[in-house]
Amino acid sequence: MNLYLRYFDKETLVSNVEEAIDFLKSINEIVMDPVLETDIREYVASDVFYPKRYKVRPRVYFIIIKTEAATMQDFKEKKAVRTRGEEVAPKERTNTTAMMKLNEELPGWYEGTLDFKRVLMVPGTGKFQYRDTHFVAQVKASSPLDCYNRIVEHLRSRVDERSQFPSPKGKNFKYRYLGAAKS
Repeated sequence: MNLYLRYFDKETLVSNVEEAIDFLKSINEIVMDPVLETDIREYVASDVFYPKRYKVRPRVYFIIIKTEAATMQDFKEKKAVRTRGEEVAPKERTNTTAMMKLNEELPGWYEGTLDFKRVLMVPGTGKFQYRDTHFVAQVKASSPLDCYNRIVEHLRSRVDERSQFPSPKGKNFKYRYLGAAKS
């Protein structure tokens, strides 16, 4: 894995993070502090393959791109470009999408956690405001999506109709399979 770095017309292709940091230190406009150096090291060590840009001053950035190209010419001719299908996925992620996991039929007990915006009246003023609300319930359901739907159905009948519920695909709904239901 090589790294391509560019700041205006200054560019290089290096083979490790030390060479990248040395290149950036050689540019007077870039202040290499410990926070920036740590962030660059973390980016290089991560499984992320999208380009990363760092702000030097307002509207001025330098970029770092991870590449398989062995030479600058190969990089410029895009000979080592990863296509979307070739990107390395994290170990815990499979090819299934979030909706496929949510729709997967697995009857039993689930623990569903939902963070939503609940409308509450402020007693002193009589005005209404949104409050972040955390709700956890154990539900007998046929799938994670069924668990989500049962929790939302339960809450809709008990909170103000203006309350806002998150998408089941988002980070504000989590579930855990507790086990099969006894017959």
